[in-house]
Amino acid sequence: MPKLWAFRVVPNGKTRGFRGRPTHINSAPCHTTTYIKVPNQTTPRDLPLDLARTARRTAVRYWILAMLFVVTTLNYADRATLSITGTPIRKAFGIDPVTMGYIFSAFSWAYVLAQLPSGWLLDRFGARRVYAASIFLWSAFTLLQGTIGLGGSAAFAVATLFAMRFAVGIAEAPAFPANAKVVASWFPTAERGTASAIFNAAQYFAAVVFSPLMAWLTHAYGWHQVYLWLGLAGIALAFLWLRVVKDPADHPAVNRAELEHIEQGGGLVRTTVRGTDGLRSEGRRVAGWYYVRQLLSNRMLIGVYLGQYCVNVLTYFFLTWFPIYLVQARGMSLLKAGFMTSLPAICGFLGGVLGGMLSDGLIRRGVSLTLARKIPIVGGMALSMVIIGCNYVDSEALVIVLMAVSFFGKGIGSLGWAVVADTAPKEAIGLSGSLFNMFGNTAGIVAPIAIGYLVGASGSFNGALVFVGLNALVTVFSYLVIVKDIRRVELRHRDA
Repeated sequence: MPKLWAFRVVPNGKTRGFRGRPTHINSAPCHTTTYIKVPNQTTPRDLPLDLARTARRTAVRYWILAMLFVVTTLNYADRATLSITGTPIRKAFGIDPVTMGYIFSAFSWAYVLAQLPSGWLLDRFGARRVYAASIFLWSAFTLLQGTIGLGGSAAFAVATLFAMRFAVGIAEAPAFPANAKVVASWFPTAERGTASAIFNAAQYFAAVVFSPLMAWLTHAYGWHQVYLWLGLAGIALAFLWLRVVKDPADHPAVNRAELEHIEQGGGLVRTTVRGTDGLRSEGRRVAGWYYVRQLLSNRMLIGVYLGQYCVNVLTYFFLTWFPIYLVQARGMSLLKAGFMTSLPAICGFLGGVLGGMLSDGLIRRGVSLTLARKIPIVGGMALSMVIIGCNYVDSEALVIVLMAVSFFGKGIGSLGWAVVADTAPKEAIGLSGSLFNMFGNTAGIVAPIAIGYLVGASGSFNGALVFVGLNALVTVFSYLVIVKDIRRVELRHRDA
């Protein structure tokens, strides 16, 4: 029987105490272990080509995904700080409800307005550096909110709080476009849905974990401590991000097997190259209205943008009006409503992960990218329309069940960021993601105000729940009728 060979790679031939185990291939033992001497600085990608291709594939992309999940969780925790600490802040500075509404909206206005500039920055300087700056800045502004009221008048404190919330919105603007850019670079198409669903599901995880934690900090130590600790945690995370995250082709821990797995599967591992004047996307700088107009005139992208807006109407209902609905329309205590709010969030998290896994599973089974993305989106958003059923039941338990099912469906259908990674032009992932996020988060401005008018005009939430459910229906229409084939957009360049 011929001998089978197993290789062990060790630095500078230091083999003392290093024992190789026989490798079994088709139940045949490997009789010989050969040690290869390589320099200490050798990385997994520096190995001989034939050896590297038979080496076990590294899994660095999952560590990158874990970082995205942690960062996005903190991102949503920082967004939610004011909703948790709002009551004691209002009491401390005598803020009336109308003024508080403007303070709440400051984040969304800034977040939407900063999307296009943040997309240009991402395509110009890369996700690693821009995201690190984003994390540092939004955390610094969060920390500064904890100093409000330590000096000056109440009016000055209110103005400062508005300015800080506006600044947090600007600083957080690159976050989700950067997530999409990183996923497009680090994951092949057949894994991209799950990866996008996991980082997107962090918003639900943040609601479940950080809401009670921030409430406890506020109750035990005062609202200032919430901003202090979250701000410090974010600043530390910015430096950790720089240390852990790099482009796939530049990461020293990635071996050739993983790099080829990503690239051959459709991952954009070489979306940036260095030139004499800095980083360029695929050797080109993509900015300006010439390219924005192309994206905004693409029928497929218009449908995707509209769909994301409608998905976010559901998101912002749960983030803003849902607890008030439980208290005012269902007569729950504030404490009970706070607990019940977490149940749909848990279901949204589970639905988000399931939707991504389902979509990627369909791709691995040979289903087209278009169907693999549309099936969870259309099915999930159709399921979320059960929210309208709350108008026809009296039981608190049934209301919570219907809300949980609705949010579960919304989680399944929240694959928009995977579609962005699938369709964005290679040289303009940041710009495309920013447009997508800008349209989607316009719902954060429109939906709370529209729901407020509907409730105020009718004195009930019945019309508001129908409004939310109809937005889910529009998402279904958008993906079935407006969005045809899902494919990567090719931009026309001026010198073409």
